[in-house]
Amino acid sequence: MNIEASVPTTKNPPEQFAGDVWLDVIAAPHEAGQRATVALVRFAPGARTAWHSHARGQYLRVTSGVARFGDRDGNIIEVHPGQTLYTPPGQDHWHAAAPGCFMEHIAILEAGDDPAATTTWKEHVTDAEFDGAVGA
Repeated sequence: MNIEASVPTTKNPPEQFAGDVWLDVIAAPHEAGQRATVALVRFAPGARTAWHSHARGQYLRVTSGVARFGDRDGNIIEVHPGQTLYTPPGQDHWHAAAPGCFMEHIAILEAGDDPAATTTWKEHVTDAEFDGAVGA
């Protein structure tokens, strides 16, 4: 057993996020065969990810604020503290803080068979997609 060394908070890159988003790694693989990564992710009001998918899916546990999650069908789900959202493998989605509040979630995912393909990043989410105005 050992206490994990602290890793500095990182700001997520603008190629994959719009607005200010910070990440703290909680757990990452240490040994062969381990796949799980767990991170605490904090979003400024209205900040969001780009469209993306995960090879093995992802769990997102909201710990504070109000989260918004969207899919390619135009569905937007608001998730509150204590709720967990699951996105299945390969499903395009985005996550964000609702307007006017910070949001924090714990992200849990497993590396894909090719670790470089664990997350596939795509285009940025438009304001209309974020607002739910697409197809309205």
